[in-house]
Amino acid sequence: MTTLSRPPADPSAPHAHGRKALKDWLLFGLQDSKGTHQGPGGVPTQHEKKHAWWQVMCLTGVDYFSTLGYQPAIAALAAGVISPLATLVLVAVTLLGALPVYRRVAGESPRGEGSIAMLERLLPRWGGKLLVLVLLGFAATDFMITMTLSAADATAHLIHNPVAPGWLQGQNIPITLVLLALLAAVFLRGFKEAIGVAVVLVVLYLGLNAIVVVVTLGQVISHPVAMGDWWTNLWVSHGNPLMAVAIALLVFPKLALGLSGFETGVAVMPQVRGADNDTEDNPAGRIRGARRMLTTAAVIMSAFLLTSSFITVVLIPEQEFQPDGQANGRALAYLAHEYLGVGFGSVYDISTIAILWFAGASAMAGLLNLVPRYLPRYGMAPGWAKAVRPLVLVFTLIGFLITFIFNADVDAQGGAYATGVLVLMTSAAVAVTLSARRKGQRNLTVGFGAISVVFAYTTVANIFERPEGIRIAAIFILGIIVISLLSRVRRSFELHATRVHLDQQALEFMSSTLDGPIAIIAHEPLRLSPEAYRDKLESAIEVSHLPLAGDALFLEVIVDDSSDFETELHVRGINRHGYHILEVHGPVVPNTIASVLLHIRDVTGLMPHIYFRWTEGNPITNLVRFLFLGEGEIAPVTREVLREAVPDVTQRPWVHVG
Repeated sequence: MTTLSRPPADPSAPHAHGRKALKDWLLFGLQDSKGTHQGPGGVPTQHEKKHAWWQVMCLTGVDYFSTLGYQPAIAALAAGVISPLATLVLVAVTLLGALPVYRRVAGESPRGEGSIAMLERLLPRWGGKLLVLVLLGFAATDFMITMTLSAADATAHLIHNPVAPGWLQGQNIPITLVLLALLAAVFLRGFKEAIGVAVVLVVLYLGLNAIVVVVTLGQVISHPVAMGDWWTNLWVSHGNPLMAVAIALLVFPKLALGLSGFETGVAVMPQVRGADNDTEDNPAGRIRGARRMLTTAAVIMSAFLLTSSFITVVLIPEQEFQPDGQANGRALAYLAHEYLGVGFGSVYDISTIAILWFAGASAMAGLLNLVPRYLPRYGMAPGWAKAVRPLVLVFTLIGFLITFIFNADVDAQGGAYATGVLVLMTSAAVAVTLSARRKGQRNLTVGFGAISVVFAYTTVANIFERPEGIRIAAIFILGIIVISLLSRVRRSFELHATRVHLDQQALEFMSSTLDGPIAIIAHEPLRLSPEAYRDKLESAIEVSHLPLAGDALFLEVIVDDSSDFETELHVRGINRHGYHILEVHGPVVPNTIASVLLHIRDVTGLMPHIYFRWTEGNPITNLVRFLFLGEGEIAPVTREVLREAVPDVTQRPWVHVG
């Protein structure tokens, strides 16, 4: 008697199950080809709750408003007694330059694409893709340094608190790493309550700052000597008023950190609740809400920047802004402790630490909005780059590396941060200028052109003043370009089509061949004469033994933009010179042919046969043409794409070459 028993358990099964569970967790919420994804920077689904514009303003405000934690000290250190005048220039650029530009960007990219998408539409093909990669490098510089700089400044506020334990001194790097890890933990969990947290933090932080500003302004009024000393130093140091104004204009680029937050504000636009009659094609209510959000944030921040720059240079001794000073990177916190006591100062420090830490959330949201929207669609990132959690881990590790490189120093990272911010603003100004010109809006073209010049000057001046910023940005740009091109090469044999459509005529061509094999002849769309089709058909019959000449179809792929990767394919049936032709536009010939063949197989239930001629030319040259022009050696590449897409040879369309 034979006893059948269950086979012994595979000892590797628990590990395999654990790996699958980890993979499922990491790829949870994997984005679709359109780039929609979970998170505050993503495009909400139809049923996802949206929010009032002022609530979304708080989300982007954790980045924008948090600069009050370090901007007044940086301004005082960079501009000295002239800081209020330089800040006045900054406010003018904010309200008369950045705000109009981004109000226009909000109107033209209501789904959160931002100015990069505007330039992508204006500059297509490989040149546009390369420009997008460069701008993504600057955006990565901006957002990554936002995360690390804000966390480092939160650490500085914690360590310099008078009641902080002594063992925290000198622990800047470990504390900053912990804050970055906590930020990553929020996003790994899902970050669904981000806006609620942001509202609480922004309201608390702005309220405490208002108290500090009002109290210290009272101190300035009640102690006219301090005001007189500042006034004397201002004019004695810089001579006549015109010289002071000129110096303020020259110094202004050093204060560019106060311009951050606009690009992130546009990125979170999809979270704004629009009007009831809004549609995806015309979200007018969402655009109005986003513009209110940008305007309100700019006005609030401008008021705080002006008042804080004034009170800090009047009330804080100059030596306290130096690297070892108590006001270095924390001027308003210094005033809170000095004039409102240790208790209030500690509460202020806690709120500052919280909002500086959460400013990284706004930056992370911007990264999670930009990277999946472009790189996977270009084929320049792995498929998992469409998922939130793997990207969070990657960005966090990069943040750790940056923290070590800069030794968690706020001042050392300021140049790179300002460079990223200013380049993005310059690109936005150029984008709206080109958009206005294309629409024939002459006055707006001139106005936005002038703003572009201002931002370009500011960017160049900042680069000369802080060259380390462009060096860091260059590293990000080089890394993105190299990794993107390697990914594009590695993924070049994938199916690129997100969907295939056959029109009615094409379906009728299919129905006429259902009683036998579907024979398809690959044909170059540049040779459209009757003789070209007849020669190709006769060659297929003679060399490749095409069985049914009368039922053969011709497949023509027209390459529009070889730089595209993920595309929808629309196949049209055409009668030309008595021949049945399937015409399709796609970025790459072999991959497009493979996608069409597989779709025909699925629609008809029959296995199509495709007939090629060998391509003339050097194999290496043909490979380069395939990678960058979408052409090259068509037959073997089509077979390789089919082989990778369909491992089972019995389910794979047949490829014939003669």
